Formats: sequence, C-alpha cells, structure tokens
Amino acid sequence: MAQRRPTEPKQSALSKPAAALTEAEAIRLAQAGNAAAFEFLYQLHGRCVYALCLRMVSNPADAEDLMQEAFLQLFRKIGTFRGESAFSTWLHRMTVNVVLMRLRKKSLPAASLEETTEPDEETGGPRKDIGAPDLKLSGAVDRVNLERAIGQLPPGYRTVFVLHDVQGYEHNEIAGIMDCSVGNSKSQLHKARTRLRELLQESARDQARNERQEAKAQTPNRD
Repeated sequence: MAQRRPTEPKQSALSKPAAALTEAEAIRLAQAGNAAAFEFLYQLHGRCVYALCLRMVSNPADAEDLMQEAFLQLFRKIGTFRGESAFSTWLHRMTVNVVLMRLRKKSLPAASLEETTEPDEETGGPRKDIGAPDLKLSGAVDRVNLERAIGQLPPGYRTVFVLHDVQGYEHNEIAGIMDCSVGNSKSQLHKARTRLRELLQESARDQARNERQEAKAQTPNRD
C-alpha cells in the first residue's frame, strides 16, 4: 500500500485556485509572498475596509485612497500577523491607524481616547450603561442628515461610533482596534451619540426655519 506523503496538504493548498482558498490558507500563503493569495484577501476584505474609510472621512475619493494605503500597509506588515486576534480585527486596526494618521496630517480636531465620561454614581440609582443601544438614534432619521452629522463628529468620536453602531464591533474589540480601554470606548460612543443628537436637532431646526421662510415668501401680501 502506498504511503501518504506528508507534503500533500501543502501542495494541494498551493495548487488551489484563489477562489477556493480559505482565509487562513490565504493569510499563510500571502505571508510567504504569494500574490494571488494577497489578491484573495483584498477581494475578501476590500469592501468592508472601504466602507470603514468612507464612514470616517465622508469622501469617496479620500476613502478610496485610504483603502489602497491600508492594503499597502497590509502587504508590508502581513508577516507580523500572529493570529492573536481575528484577521478582520487586525486589518481594521491597521485601517483605523492609517485614517487617523491622515486626519492628523490635515490638522482636524481629534478627541482624546483617554477622556472619560463616567455615569453619576451619587444618585444611588442603577448604573447607566453608556455603551447600550441609543433608541433615539435607531429610529427613522433622514439618512442624508445622519451621514452629514457623522461627518461632523471629531475623528475619535466618529471612529468609535462607526465601529460600534455601523460595523457592529463590541467594545472589547474596539478597545483592541483603538488601543484604549473598554471604558474609554464606551465613553467615546456616549459622547458621539450625544453630539449626533445635537447636530440632528440643529439640522431639524434649520430645516423648519427654512420651510417657514419659504412659506412666508410664497404667501401673497394682502394690503
């Protein structure tokens, strides 16, 4: 009986078409310099990376550039991935760093991730979870106004809001991506939601005022 050669699994993985690779196989092959495996990872994660960049910078052209920069960084650093976290988390952490570096170069206001907003513990009431879902922001809100408001958030607030409320990451995962504590992640999300409510209220007031002015201008004078 012919003995099975121990090298067969490796050879079969190398001979697989890119579409048939698993993520783990593609990572291992990309770390060895396999271009097709890297392209597979690009196709697998490119859309999510672009969406993350777009949410953070609110500009499609900038988001495209940042996505390319993020994957260039991935090409350079994929050899350092050790599987200590999910690959998507590791990649998103790298993407966030790329975007924040660009925002810092543009001298945009950034919110410190070390700022904390702790719930009031002096009332004796139940502790408020500032990382819980915000029903006021979960309802039917004009999408254009919401996108515009998200774009006006300071980068630190915006990043945590996008990762948690848009991308669906848990606070412990965000803490790993942003290199901050879980408490700071919750604090940033609370501040982001508070500021979003303020921005949406301001937008609603401006819209109502403009509608009143337009209605007044269209009303004929009766002398």
